[in-house]
Amino acid sequence: MFRLSNLISSVVEGKPERVLDGSIAIWNFTNRCNLSCLHCYSKSTLDEVDTLTTEQIKKTILEMKENGVKFIIFSGGEPLTRKDLFEIADFCKANGIITYLSSNGLYFTKGNIERIVSTFNYVGVSIDGDEPTHDYFRGLKGAFKETLKAVQLANATGAKVGIRFTVTKDTINSLEYIFDLAERENIPKIYISHLVYSGRGLDNLKMDLSKEQRREAVEFILDKAFEYYETGRDIEIVTGNMEQDAILFLNRFAQKYPHLKETMGERLVSWGGNSAGRKLLNINSEGDVRPDPFFPLTVGNITKQDFGEIWQSGELLDQLRIYPRRQISGICSECEQIDICNGGSRSRAYAITGDLWSEDPSCYLSEQERRKN
Repeated sequence: MFRLSNLISSVVEGKPERVLDGSIAIWNFTNRCNLSCLHCYSKSTLDEVDTLTTEQIKKTILEMKENGVKFIIFSGGEPLTRKDLFEIADFCKANGIITYLSSNGLYFTKGNIERIVSTFNYVGVSIDGDEPTHDYFRGLKGAFKETLKAVQLANATGAKVGIRFTVTKDTINSLEYIFDLAERENIPKIYISHLVYSGRGLDNLKMDLSKEQRREAVEFILDKAFEYYETGRDIEIVTGNMEQDAILFLNRFAQKYPHLKETMGERLVSWGGNSAGRKLLNINSEGDVRPDPFFPLTVGNITKQDFGEIWQSGELLDQLRIYPRRQISGICSECEQIDICNGGSRSRAYAITGDLWSEDPSCYLSEQERRKN
């Protein structure tokens, strides 16, 4: 995740660097879902049966804690379809692990909203555009109205709530709408995810943006991040799955605050770009462990091995953990900015070329921007 707003405020105001002290696990606790989203990497349906038991999950949580995992994002499918979800989250909290919820919001009610926001440190709800766009993208007419109600319910509690938006050819015309919605509803966070080719996202590769469209979208997101900071608007902006955004951001930051360019550059190198297999991992609903949720290869399964055995060994993880300059071919091999992005998504590279170590095909940077200025 690339925390635009936090980086601007911390560097300009001379605040300490926000350091990720530990690893983040995105855990798909279930593959069951009440929607059929076009971009879903899990290909979830309501007919799925949960594989992992509560006991297996708790055992693994303790092993993850021993191996430096300090954050778990509860995902799916729709995680709230699991009856033991709050029990699992409470177990995390009792063991000092911070929990986030990633949901479509359709199971949020007046009766359970306090339980949800008091259990999770942050609640992210997916909205993929205006009403027609969201309903089409999520595969259910009326989904937008119910999801917006969920966001409003959660936001009214004063808890940390955010909108999650995936930018594709189908949703890009709603990008401005999402920011307008956050401003109108006073939603404190917007998370913009770029498409990664996996699950239905791979089946629907044609929905991905062109490089020109992606760049235009990122330029707009940067405009909003600086606007919010300069006007004191308390809306945090984060992007995901496109670490090259950081390089475009650095160039923009340097234009506004040239005396702080070197400081920001050091922060970005320290941030480290793509962290799959290093500070990020995924566990799917069947217990497979991957370096990120979209990764084409698994590194183990928690029903067959202790998590520590999986996370502490393996040639693939060793290669992914090369930092800050992974050994990647193509334009990355000569890129002077790779110490910031670390080569971007290995999942996208593999989907297009069959080679984990080829360049990220979605990189939109020009030759000049790939050089140190």
